[in-house]
Amino acid sequence: MTNNDILKKLRVALQLRDEQIVEILELVDFRISKGEIGNFFRSEDHPKYVECKDQILRNFLNGLVIFLRGTKEDPKKPMEVLAGIASSKKPLTEKKTLEIKPTVSKTKNITKPKPSFKGKNNTAPKNPMKKEILGNVKFNNGKPKKKNDQ
Repeated sequence: MTNNDILKKLRVALQLRDEQIVEILELVDFRISKGEIGNFFRSEDHPKYVECKDQILRNFLNGLVIFLRGTKEDPKKPMEVLAGIASSKKPLTEKKTLEIKPTVSKTKNITKPKPSFKGKNNTAPKNPMKKEILGNVKFNNGKPKKKNDQ
């Protein structure tokens, strides 16, 4: 088992993100970027794969001890730290939904009907939500059209 495998398994078991791994390494004054850490988790045949050296794994494990247990002066309970990590996670099943409210006229308290967005031949567009969100926006990309003076 390589150092990369050990680091991957600890990351999964403790549910750590790359930012948290950077913070853990900074506890032992070892500076490394988030991008460099991402290279440890790539597959071995990837061109940006980097082998995790002993020094990095050693510093990570020492930082992990401080992260979970704390120091002698400021001890922590490891199970409380792990519970805090797990409670800060958002469930993947939660989906954000777009709530569309009807528009109300400023002069009268009458709700305006939504305009129907139909293209040529009175067919509805493929994505009506996009049309409703954008409204009547005109995009002018490219050169302006020339007017013929004939």
